[in-house]
Amino acid sequence: MKNLSRRRCSNRLLGSVALSVALSLAMAPAALAAQPVLVIHGGAGVERAGLSEQDEKDARAALEQALRAGHAQLAAGKPALDAVTAAITVLEDAPQFNAGRGAVFTHDGKNELDAAVMDGASLRAGAIAGVHRVKNPILLARTVMEKSRHVMMTGDGAEAFAKENGATLVEPSYFRTDKRWQQLQKALKEEASGQAHEDIETAKHFGTVGAVALDTQGRLAAGTSTGGMTNKRYGRVGDAPIIGAGTYANARCAVSGTGWGEYYIRAVAAHEICARVQYAGQSIRQASEGVINTDIPKAGGDGGAIALGSDGSFALPFNTEGMYRGWIGEDGVPHVALFKDEKLAEPGAKAR
Repeated sequence: MKNLSRRRCSNRLLGSVALSVALSLAMAPAALAAQPVLVIHGGAGVERAGLSEQDEKDARAALEQALRAGHAQLAAGKPALDAVTAAITVLEDAPQFNAGRGAVFTHDGKNELDAAVMDGASLRAGAIAGVHRVKNPILLARTVMEKSRHVMMTGDGAEAFAKENGATLVEPSYFRTDKRWQQLQKALKEEASGQAHEDIETAKHFGTVGAVALDTQGRLAAGTSTGGMTNKRYGRVGDAPIIGAGTYANARCAVSGTGWGEYYIRAVAAHEICARVQYAGQSIRQASEGVINTDIPKAGGDGGAIALGSDGSFALPFNTEGMYRGWIGEDGVPHVALFKDEKLAEPGAKAR
């Protein structure tokens, strides 16, 4: 009887251990799952004087719509790259921003569009530059990443690739907005007079849109889209489509920049932020503010960026009067802001 009792106790103990192990294994994925976050920007250089009440209202609405579109992808368990492209597509379709529909004009009165995406988990990337008829450049950049052996395509070649792969093409007139046309006319007039004012020189560099996301599997992604610089010439390409300059993501960090592209290219700004996180042990806030608020201005440029870490911490530094920006977390509540003196709601102490 004693042996039987011992066997029963032993079996019960083994059963308890097995149950505990099973429960632990079942709960492990949930414990390891990341809380999804999406952070976006619609460009630095926002100035109150240049925005009407309706302009401001429309911009806020578009930012919130973009956040909800990206959040829907994350909530469905989709990868971070899906959230990034979904959010940026909304911003490209909104005429308030210098990307897609609201792109600025070149010196010759055309719209030249650039975009890039990068998947932090695989380090795969895709970029396009100088296209004129692609409705959503960010989607074409992703197609370059997924359906070609290349990272960047430009001009006519990129448009031929777009057509071959079923991208939505539009007439160039689709991108024409009166606001952007008048900005070009003003810039041309100032240029002809030889007395370009500081506001024109500053304003023409801004308006890029971008997004960074962290999905439930802990994967990061980044994307950026832009119409470039007002009155640009000679096929100029800025930082947005250049991997490492305006767009970058790895397993630890994702960044999208907005500002005077030449300075971001020279600083390799997006990669520099992630390098400081990965190799110097800096926080997302410390690394991004060091590059955006110290290095870029010291060199003569200005602008902003959004940066997101694999731990869900993020930062939105900028050194202009304002930057269209926002974030959304697991609860699905969008938070947006435009101006520097405007507080952006924070998830605990994560947002800076």
